[in-house]
Amino acid sequence: MINLQDTKNAYERIKNIIVNTPFSYAPKLSAISNSNIFLKKENLQLTGAFKLRGAFNKIVSLSDEERLKGVIAASAGNHAQGVAYSAKHFGIKAVIVMPESTPLTKINGVKSYGAEVILAGGNYDEAYAYAKDYGSKHQLSFVHPFTDAKVIAGQGTIALEILEKNKNIDAIIVPVGGGGLISGIAKTIKEINPNISIIGVSAKGAPALKESYKAKKVIDSVNVKTIADGIAVRDSSSITLEYILQYVDQFISVDDEEIASAILFLLEQQKLVVEGAGAVGVAALLHNKIDTKKYKNIAIVLSGGNIDVTMLNLIIEKGLIKSNRKLKIKITLVDKPGSLMRLTQILQNLYANIVQIGYDRTSTKLDFGDADVTLAVETKGDEHQEQILSKLYSEGYKFQKIV
Repeated sequence: MINLQDTKNAYERIKNIIVNTPFSYAPKLSAISNSNIFLKKENLQLTGAFKLRGAFNKIVSLSDEERLKGVIAASAGNHAQGVAYSAKHFGIKAVIVMPESTPLTKINGVKSYGAEVILAGGNYDEAYAYAKDYGSKHQLSFVHPFTDAKVIAGQGTIALEILEKNKNIDAIIVPVGGGGLISGIAKTIKEINPNISIIGVSAKGAPALKESYKAKKVIDSVNVKTIADGIAVRDSSSITLEYILQYVDQFISVDDEEIASAILFLLEQQKLVVEGAGAVGVAALLHNKIDTKKYKNIAIVLSGGNIDVTMLNLIIEKGLIKSNRKLKIKITLVDKPGSLMRLTQILQNLYANIVQIGYDRTSTKLDFGDADVTLAVETKGDEHQEQILSKLYSEGYKFQKIV
């Protein structure tokens, strides 16, 4: 198990490589929670996530002979880029094994640092098994994303930076996947000030470590399913569980809807692009999973910002519909000249901007002479949508709201 000196040593090794990321007061989150909320913005780290800290500390700690042979890692994205970046710094070979479902943007991100990418397995754990076997055959040093002491110490350097900026922090909220980040932060914090609470947040779709924490023994999941791919770890680690059981004060989880709302909140209100894993702490805060009355100054670690653009677009679209800023409806019209123009005129008079339209006259569910029009319109909230729907009803239109 690491100690405070290990974390301090790690910081000396990496401080000239990493970015000492901003630690900023968040006024809107503070107003919502009635506490002082500060965001540790590791989404602005080189490679877009905190993983660079642990990866670099591990690789710089290898012997010259080990480094010359090269390194290998298994990762869905962030750890991969941290290892690849570090390997490029030292001019050594890096092989990254990624699940076959990894988004192209993350694959290209790893390749941009000169690493070799192998796609294997349907999830992280299958990619990990392949990487271990491949690394052993080719004499490559394996850089584990969370069970390695050097990696854990590297991640713990975030704690030093937080306290350097604000010594009055009394709680830190940390995302949890495999547990390397929270292990490093928790052990470091508790040695400096045991009165600071450490709160772990995982995704409900990846419950292994939370269930292990509750049972006080290693419990693996059968499968994982969450938009927070950075913490979608199926199997628990006895190494990180030991840290968590000793040094973590509370462990909670959030579902994908809560994570998505947090991503959208951070984008709109904080002007920050944060991936699902990085948003779980804010999700817990926004959805009242944490008793903020117990704390005056709370730090939330935004662990990464490498979100797939397609996923971000989906979150934005669903968020607009849920917040009644976009309305989707299907309306049955008489299929004759002028019918569609009359409908669009009604919407124009109500200042509803049409952003998407579809026209179907061939569905077997329609009567002859009818057509279904599917519309997506921009709206200004609940009252505006009610006004639109009431007007359509009063004009005799048959319609259904699409949610």
